[in-house]
Amino acid sequence: MGRHDYILNDAENHASIIDGCRLSFVKNVLRYEHNDMASLEERLQRLPGDAGKLIITDGVFSMSGDIAKLPEIIKLARKYGARVMVDDAHGVGMVGECGRGTANYFGLEDEVDIIMTTFSKSLASLGGCIAADQDVIGYVKHKSRPFIFSASLPPANAAAAREALRIIKEEPGRQKALIDISNYMRAKLKEAGIPILDGGTAIIPVFTYDMNRTFLITKVLFEEGVYVNPVIPPAVKDGECMLRTSYTATHTREQMDTAVEAFKKVFARFS
Repeated sequence: MGRHDYILNDAENHASIIDGCRLSFVKNVLRYEHNDMASLEERLQRLPGDAGKLIITDGVFSMSGDIAKLPEIIKLARKYGARVMVDDAHGVGMVGECGRGTANYFGLEDEVDIIMTTFSKSLASLGGCIAADQDVIGYVKHKSRPFIFSASLPPANAAAAREALRIIKEEPGRQKALIDISNYMRAKLKEAGIPILDGGTAIIPVFTYDMNRTFLITKVLFEEGVYVNPVIPPAVKDGECMLRTSYTATHTREQMDTAVEAFKKVFARFS
């Protein structure tokens, strides 16, 4: 992006996207309310018609686990002359046909201008990649300062990512197992009265609200054999602290039952 272009960020975009915007030196970085298309359109309406505009959204949001409203975002982008970038770090390997990601999930792979993903989640390695038109890729290669002044990806990391990709494509049962175990855990948590944010992905946030309570619950859950990630401000708003739980295709129902019992015991203690 050029210094005088405009970037429009979903309010819950990952911190790495925020840092990327800072590194771009774009002066006009606007935020719209999370998955709120009225908020996005209101921001777009205020921008010059001939300005460069890029809408950036996570495909699957890292904290809440919900999915971007990509069809509506594409419509607004076409209406107001913007391009769309999807950070699919948490979508690739989990949603879409054979884990192809959010754009594929909605049948919009040809409508998204830039798709980015990481190798450090479903692909079990390090590094990342982007997919875009040749002109965009050429621009990034020659203009992106972090890219220009970074060392090449080690061959071992590239090979590991490629092998993980092969497994995902050839063994679709893993993706189904991931969603099945996540849905099982989601239902068990609801049944137990644990406050969660509903969704359909392998990320299930559990609300704890107060910061001190969040840290105490995290510690006691760990002592009960359940590891979770506490999420506190500035990652979330004050009073909206949560535990980020995420799941893998190799988790078992027996493990989930044990974890739910620990949640019930700990949340009863800190009710």
